[in-house]
Amino acid sequence: MCSIDLPSDVLDAIAAPPEDRELIVRQELAVSLYREGYLSFGKARELAGLSKAAFHRLLGDRTIQRHYTETDLALDVAYAQD
Repeated sequence: MCSIDLPSDVLDAIAAPPEDRELIVRQELAVSLYREGYLSFGKARELAGLSKAAFHRLLGDRTIQRHYTETDLALDVAYAQD
């Protein structure tokens, strides 16, 4: 596992209870990396530590478009028809 060292003054500057700060950083990083196309939905969800439904809600709250192409839809339709 890789870890990212954040300067303690940066972590302390996050306006949240200390016990919530790591989760906030993980979720913000996950949303950003997903939005920019660096992580898939599954990997971003894993980084955020959220269920599929919870990560969908988080993306929806942030109005982040899902990366779902016509090819993805065709594959899903074909799978559902089998």
